Amino acid sequence: MLQIRGLRLHFPTKTGLVRALEGIDIDLAPGECLGIVGETGSGKSMTARAIMGLVPHPGQIEGGSIKLEGRELVGLDQTEWRKIRGRQISMVFQEAKRALNPVSTIGSQIIEAAMQAQGVSRARARELGIATLAKVGLPDPARIMGNYSFELSGGMAQRVMIAVAIVGGSKLIIADEPTSALDVSIQAQILRLLRDLRRDLGSALILITHDLGVAAENCDRIAVMYLGQIVEMAPAQMLFGNPVHPYTCSLLASLPSVADRGKPIGRATREVPPPGGYRYATRRLPDGSISPEIPQMIEVEPGHYVACLPEGAEKPKVVEGAL
Repeated sequence: MLQIRGLRLHFPTKTGLVRALEGIDIDLAPGECLGIVGETGSGKSMTARAIMGLVPHPGQIEGGSIKLEGRELVGLDQTEWRKIRGRQISMVFQEAKRALNPVSTIGSQIIEAAMQAQGVSRARARELGIATLAKVGLPDPARIMGNYSFELSGGMAQRVMIAVAIVGGSKLIIADEPTSALDVSIQAQILRLLRDLRRDLGSALILITHDLGVAAENCDRIAVMYLGQIVEMAPAQMLFGNPVHPYTCSLLASLPSVADRGKPIGRATREVPPPGGYRYATRRLPDGSISPEIPQMIEVEPGHYVACLPEGAEKPKVVEGAL
């Protein structure tokens, strides 16, 4: 369904060129859930915005390809993007109360989304909006159509955000930190809702999250990002059962545990601007494992790709563009 190859996204700034994404490769099958994890600033949300054609100014896609069901998205004008957003691809933004318009009713926002995506009348769009709000588990959806976002709880606002994303029948949904700022019980409800919708609608899902537990429980495959590059990608069970890249191992080691209570968990280090080539090379590059100038992915087991091997590990074959 989705194929990304060699994606590069740059931002010119007063202090120099920021290479936010360098060489991103992703494949996503219909109905699959791909998790993207990594620390703040690793490029997770920028990857989502590039797929949606919503790169903030002055960012520019400087190279690579993004294909949705075989159609190239890089270089489309806004007229063409309006035919795609909401119909084929939608995004659930983090912090729904900030993403929703506080001076427009919920009804006006979901009606606008339905009319834009499906080309129906306002009356029909209202019917679709009420039905979709009911589908995401909101009680008395007709009443909620007249509410404003500030009148809703965080969990209700997130359900509205999901309803706006699916009302047009999108085949691909990108959820950017959909459980941020929600308490644990509401988080579980939202994640269960996304799983149910993916099953019922047959939509593919990209789930961006800081929470490794959320990724483990909800994703088929997981991509680990570091400074604008994917450093490891594998099926979820394989990644957590046999992490290979030192950065992935560090992320897992940072998870809190009762046994390690009171012990330091290490510290994040970052180079600004990021180094060229393979960006983890300056932190740890075992001799002979990979070139520091040309990022490549090594297949350590079927479906498990990594950009850096542990010291002493036998070097398997190098695979390019096979994620």
